[in-house]
Amino acid sequence: MKKVLSILFAAFTAVCFLFPASVLAVNEDMDDPEDGIVSQNEAHDDLLNEHIPEAPSISGSSYILLDCQADTILLGSNINAQIEPAAVTKLMTVLIALEELDLDDTVTITLPMYIGIPENYYTLGVTEGEQLSVRDLIYATLLESDNDACLALAIKVSGAESLFVGKMNERASELGCTGTVFTNCYGNDAYGNLSTAHDLALILAECTEHQDFMDISTTFQHTIAATNLYSESRIVSNANRFVSTQEYSYDYYTGGLTGFADGAGYSIAASASKNGRRLIGVILGATDTAGRYNDMISLFECGYSSFTTLPIDQGEFMPLYNETIEQIDSALLGTELTVIQSSLDMSSHITTTTARVSLGSTNTVDLSSVIIDTTSMDNQDFRIPVLRIFNDGKTYIVGVLNVRVGQKDNLVPVNPEKKTIWSALKGLLVTVIVILVLIIILIYALMIFRKRAKKRASREFSNKNKML
Repeated sequence: MKKVLSILFAAFTAVCFLFPASVLAVNEDMDDPEDGIVSQNEAHDDLLNEHIPEAPSISGSSYILLDCQADTILLGSNINAQIEPAAVTKLMTVLIALEELDLDDTVTITLPMYIGIPENYYTLGVTEGEQLSVRDLIYATLLESDNDACLALAIKVSGAESLFVGKMNERASELGCTGTVFTNCYGNDAYGNLSTAHDLALILAECTEHQDFMDISTTFQHTIAATNLYSESRIVSNANRFVSTQEYSYDYYTGGLTGFADGAGYSIAASASKNGRRLIGVILGATDTAGRYNDMISLFECGYSSFTTLPIDQGEFMPLYNETIEQIDSALLGTELTVIQSSLDMSSHITTTTARVSLGSTNTVDLSSVIIDTTSMDNQDFRIPVLRIFNDGKTYIVGVLNVRVGQKDNLVPVNPEKKTIWSALKGLLVTVIVILVLIIILIYALMIFRKRAKKRASREFSNKNKML
């Protein structure tokens, strides 16, 4: 019996040899690597250092043109100068209303929603106890810049304007605004809101993430039906000249607001979309109302013609990725180290001048920071910049190659063998063969055991006969 067990153990060892244990991935509880997606420029304002011959001359004291797709500033001057935004303030109020209210919600007007608004400020003319929808109030706010409609939205959200102002400042901070201080919800000159061209561009960019904002902003005219206290319908018309006039009509306009404040001048914030590229323009401190529209159109046209936004195709960088991993592994030959983990994180887009794109470019990686301690068996992590170098010498970081170097026995399998029907059948076939071999071995062992038992019984019988 001992011999039979020995044979079975040998067979089991053979099976284990045919099916070795899978390589175990070490450090599986490793924290997710730091967000590897890197903007073409971490500061997002590198293009402000470029000389753009076609750049228009802007009459405002501060302006900016932002490309939303690549989160890149194309043009600008004094973009962080704090200036009173006047009625452009309403962008933040509308944004929060869109985020926190349903357009079909009913707002019952109370005295605080219109008492205290200066007499020369635009109003819809709401009355205490009147009921209007959030949708109608947003139309009145964006099309006519009606201050009572805006104030009603703020109080609907927070219960009091003072509480809503705190929400406005908190939301501005979340969006990355650093120079904005709101003191009222609609742009009352007496309270002196402060913001910057850059901050207002961020706020408007967030507004345009809402399709309702763009639909309402570009509406020529909206009718507010009769309410419980107002027997006739009211028509609100879009005062923005991009929509209301032929002279300043701009086909690509997708929403915004204008404003005016004594001492601060005329202001405008506008968005445009063309061929999938969304641009945000803000001009503060313009000298006249018509000039800001002309300047904004000039900014948009320059943005679309003088700058190009290119998608980053990760597949284009895979040969470079594989070459780099091979290069690092080759440098580690003769050591106990190897690349045990790697990944590629790319930006989604890159924006630069159209002239530069026409010159062509090449892709590479910057290995200068990769210094591997071959005496250490601890894991070593590297974030290797992936670069696009244009033929005029301009270099952009367009991604990061994350590499972990460690002991060879800690190797994490990358790009495992692709499983096919044949590979699955092959494994099954091998398993069947092994089982059949085990059965044959077992039968053979039993036959031998039985044969020897018969011989032993025969000898014992023979010996008994001799003794008798």
